[in-house]
Amino acid sequence: MRTLFVVLGPTGVGKTELCLKLAKHIGSPIINADSRQIFAELPIGTAAPTIAQQREVKHYFVGTHHLADYYSASLYEQDVMQLLQNELAGLDAVVLSGGSMMYVDAVCYGIDDIPTVDPTTRAVMKARLQSEGLPALVEELKRLDPVHYAEVDRNNPRRVVHALEICHMTGKPYSSFRTHTQKQRPFRIVKIGLNRPREELYSRINERVLRMVDEGLIEEARSVYPLRGLNSLNTVGYKELFAYFDGAIPLEEAVRQIQSNTRQYMRKQLTWFKKQTDIEWFHPRNIEEIINYMDFSR
Repeated sequence: MRTLFVVLGPTGVGKTELCLKLAKHIGSPIINADSRQIFAELPIGTAAPTIAQQREVKHYFVGTHHLADYYSASLYEQDVMQLLQNELAGLDAVVLSGGSMMYVDAVCYGIDDIPTVDPTTRAVMKARLQSEGLPALVEELKRLDPVHYAEVDRNNPRRVVHALEICHMTGKPYSSFRTHTQKQRPFRIVKIGLNRPREELYSRINERVLRMVDEGLIEEARSVYPLRGLNSLNTVGYKELFAYFDGAIPLEEAVRQIQSNTRQYMRKQLTWFKKQTDIEWFHPRNIEEIINYMDFSR
């Protein structure tokens, strides 16, 4: 395989339908780079490719894991590289698509070789988060690893806890493992960015949330509600409905918050992508232009 076409774009931009056309054009499967679509229990809320779409073009890493499974960007990097070097090695070009920034970057640039956390440490830190709360763990991170404390999102329990897991398990600061060394890849990477005018994206997101509700999002969220403490469910579309199930907010407010938080996540994605100067941007409607670009880039 010589070229990896990485199709990027914010949530709601229209990656799924377009990628089906692009993958068919070059005779490629689609490697999913959405960190939540890998979970089999969340097809509606993550807008995962439908069964029909997966029959149309083979997809990898869609519904392949369960919510209780441990998975990370580091494991994703390993799995995708193994897939590209073995099963897909005979293809001249492959499409990878998704909006999870860390998953995409893990494949394109590599990720630091941070030790895998053992189950005992993970269980201890999960219990401490529940009993002591996030602020106490943030203060501990400040003491054990002031370098990472200065740059981590201190409101993100998953990131704070993971850093402390590494600190306790290895006896070294988490930041000492973060070398940010870019890995060389045995293939060319061509990034195709999809974007729309901001108001168009807002409208599509608002409409998609309502469509998800009609398709059964509330029932899907209720089915995983007993697992709501898992990091994998600290996700837009579920945490708002969990608050509704708890009686904290009415359903209408939960739906409004899902729309608002999805728009906020979309802006965060675009900020991340805009920092990368090697992305060629297109409107999803310009299919012929995108295909010509792909043909020229191969």
